[in-house]
Amino acid sequence: MFRRRTQPSAFNLVQVFLCPKSGCTRAGQYLWHRLHRLPGTPHSIAAGLACGSAMSVTPFVGVHFFMAGALAWLMRGNVLASAFGTVIGNPWTFPVIWLTTYYLGNFILGNGFAVTDSAFSFSDMFSGLIRSMIEADGALFIDRVWPVWWPMIVGSIPSALLTWIIVYSVFYKLVDVYQTRRAAKSIDGEQI
Repeated sequence: MFRRRTQPSAFNLVQVFLCPKSGCTRAGQYLWHRLHRLPGTPHSIAAGLACGSAMSVTPFVGVHFFMAGALAWLMRGNVLASAFGTVIGNPWTFPVIWLTTYYLGNFILGNGFAVTDSAFSFSDMFSGLIRSMIEADGALFIDRVWPVWWPMIVGSIPSALLTWIIVYSVFYKLVDVYQTRRAAKSIDGEQI
């Protein structure tokens, strides 16, 4: 009774997922409004967003939500806002983040920016990571994953700190101004 007459093809489902009919702008507006209506103080919302954003620049793909939520909880930030903050790490930004953290980590470790090591292969690193976790093979992890992952971890520390500071300072002011204006409008009798 409530089904479609013709089911969409797999291609159409993927197309609608990647580029919604209502547009990416509409999805962004929804996230923006949802973010502004989060309950909490400007500090808790900004700290949650900053924790999510900072965890997104770490190479611990797959556990960003959990790490961001734990960090936000420890900092008395909004845990839901930390989930919104992890949106910074997405398939379009991950290559830039990974390259930045890898080269910065190599620079901090004293290897310089020009890395000509054969270990620099993200596809080998991630396939080795998955295989070493499935097979519980420590030697494979040390051989294929660690030479790329260690510089990324080291490089992600200053990147995460800088990201946290920038996101917190920007969103603290935005949320504070928004909540102040919203409170003033509700006092004047307008409904928001």
